[in-house]
Amino acid sequence: MKAPNLNRNLALEELLRVPDGMGGFTESWVSKGALWANLDARGAAERQVGGRTLSVSKFKIITRAAPFGADSRPRPDQRFREGGRTFDILAVGEYDEAGHYLEIWAEEGRL
Repeated sequence: MKAPNLNRNLALEELLRVPDGMGGFTESWVSKGALWANLDARGAAERQVGGRTLSVSKFKIITRAAPFGADSRPRPDQRFREGGRTFDILAVGEYDEAGHYLEIWAEEGRL
């Protein structure tokens, strides 16, 4: 198998929820670091959300592998950012049998 071309620098972000002192919380995305990746567009779809049409693009993202539990291993409750674009992580698995790379399925354009 040919090694993937990791030519995009993506910021891995995690949602941080902080109590606001009034029974609710505030949300903000915090950086967990950057990963070099390969982005491969895998299609698009339109969804009706709250009476409006939302366009969603699907991506397969390849990164170097990281052990389970490591801060550098992406999880489905996180996202990638590249400039003003965000990619919500849906699933993470091994890309190759040797375990050198991860295959990440993500969507751009979700609410």
